[in-house]
Amino acid sequence: MGRRRKSDRSKCSHGGYVFTYRTKSGSVALMLDKVVASATEAVADVPDGSSIAVGGFGLVGVPEILIDAVLAQGATDLETISNNCGTDGFGLGVLLTQHRIRRTISSYVGSNKEFARQYLSGELEVELTPQGTLAERLRAGGAGIPAFFTPAGVGTQVADGGLPLRYDGSGGIALVSPPKETREFDGVTYVLERGIVADYALVHAWKGDRHGNLVFHASARNFNPPAAESGRITIAQVEHLVEPGEIGPDEVHTPGIHVQRVVHVGPVEVGIEQRTVRA
Repeated sequence: MGRRRKSDRSKCSHGGYVFTYRTKSGSVALMLDKVVASATEAVADVPDGSSIAVGGFGLVGVPEILIDAVLAQGATDLETISNNCGTDGFGLGVLLTQHRIRRTISSYVGSNKEFARQYLSGELEVELTPQGTLAERLRAGGAGIPAFFTPAGVGTQVADGGLPLRYDGSGGIALVSPPKETREFDGVTYVLERGIVADYALVHAWKGDRHGNLVFHASARNFNPPAAESGRITIAQVEHLVEPGEIGPDEVHTPGIHVQRVVHVGPVEVGIEQRTVRA
């Protein structure tokens, strides 16, 4: 195609830049650079009332720098979708403490005392979902699958309805989950679950390139891939930013087609949620 002679840069509506290269032969090549300058810039357009899918499990793989940027930006009345909605003072816990989250779809929430307090006092609406079902709802939403059947939750309030979504602050239940459709296949009963498509997704990756291809390290490859797939606008904080082509095709965990913005944050220290030592 010839050598690159000149490039024009134009900003994309979802963030990042498109570079247009004109070659000696007159042909045009396009390269999409999804890197934005800072976490602040990456989340600047998150409006009040947004739904946000967030990767991570416990303290591992949590996009804490992006979450802190949302806190500083001021967005409120948020609906979050995550495995555990953070812990006290970390991850989504910082948004929860400041009463920025109105509703959450979560699974493992027992380690967050502020979460429990807000839920039981009627300040927070909670849709509890089996962990595997939550992962599949995110993946399905990203794959364009509106709903799917699963045996998880059959015969419980997950399928039959009646799970408390919100309390009234006086010990009573203000809102409960509705019953879901069930169907029998080959003698086994399944419940219908809806796929999740979020307005935004925030994820943490060990390595990423300018096209948005992501690699997750070890157990940080937990809820990050399905969360990334589910977002209409997915923002990835990456510890190591590399050039396109430096990540081998077989190394990619989440392809760049699912990612709209990339923020280089450098190495991030991972905490220990429950420290166990010998006496």
